[in-house]
Amino acid sequence: MLYHILCHDKPGSLHTRLDNREAHLAVVKALGDRLFAAGPLLNTNNEMIGSVLIIDFDSDAAAENFCEQDPYAQAGLFEQVTVTRWRKTLPG
Repeated sequence: MLYHILCHDKPGSLHTRLDNREAHLAVVKALGDRLFAAGPLLNTNNEMIGSVLIIDFDSDAAAENFCEQDPYAQAGLFEQVTVTRWRKTLPG
């Protein structure tokens, strides 16, 4: 099952994001073919202010566990994280 993970950074936390970016990217890259898509949310100045990930997990619990173990989450970067089951419809 694919999961859409939407993360919003705490205001003024770009430094925290940059300090933990390499560790976060290593964890995401380690997902291999379970990773469908990932990338940062950007503000009007093209500064990173959050994350979107779409990942294949076996269960809701596995998706939640991933979110809790993400280096960004461990560093206290996020103000809000929403995990939702997602189905790709288009393009076919």
